[in-house]
Amino acid sequence: MLTKEAKTKIIGDYKRADNDTGSPEVQVAILSKRINELTEHLKEHPKDHSSRRGLLKMVGTRSALLKYVRNNDISRYRAIISRLGLRK
Repeated sequence: MLTKEAKTKIIGDYKRADNDTGSPEVQVAILSKRINELTEHLKEHPKDHSSRRGLLKMVGTRSALLKYVRNNDISRYRAIISRLGLRK
């Protein structure tokens, strides 16, 4: 579960403007944090199929957002994947 403080910190780190909370970079960063937390949960609970389904949906959403950023601005795409440590 992502706490309000953690989410605010992520938004502060990845925002593009002062009141930015919904840019693709922020959304990808929040999704990446949730994906990492859920991956750790599934290591302890391998039979939790409903959480696995949610994880796969989040991975698909993150992939779509990254594809959008890549198609619109390749430099922003490269910056976000390097900051998050994604392997693409």
